[in-house]
Amino acid sequence: MGDKRPNVKGIDVDTNTRCAHYHTEKDIIAIKFHCCKEYYACYYCHKEAAGHHAIRWPKEEWDGPAILCGNCSHELSISTYLDVNNCPNCDHEFNEGCSNHYHLYFEYDRKGL
Repeated sequence: MGDKRPNVKGIDVDTNTRCAHYHTEKDIIAIKFHCCKEYYACYYCHKEAAGHHAIRWPKEEWDGPAILCGNCSHELSISTYLDVNNCPNCDHEFNEGCSNHYHLYFEYDRKGL
């Protein structure tokens, strides 16, 4: 990815992309929002700070970089992120509870992702 880490916006974002809303040891991913192509720590941070409504990622665009590991700054595609429990670069565990919020970030059908 290079030496420059993408800027992560949000409320009280720390160096591992944790925010005021999600701040456990596993809460280390940031999401690039489809609507503005900016990384935010979470949906609530985007809602509070972006000044516009969030637009979910369409399935046909899940192969580009849109997930940032806050531990090592590795960017993952949505497709890769949905298939792993840990960062493929540094092996840091991701919060399994994030799956409860996929509908806020990613388009899906009634059968699931």
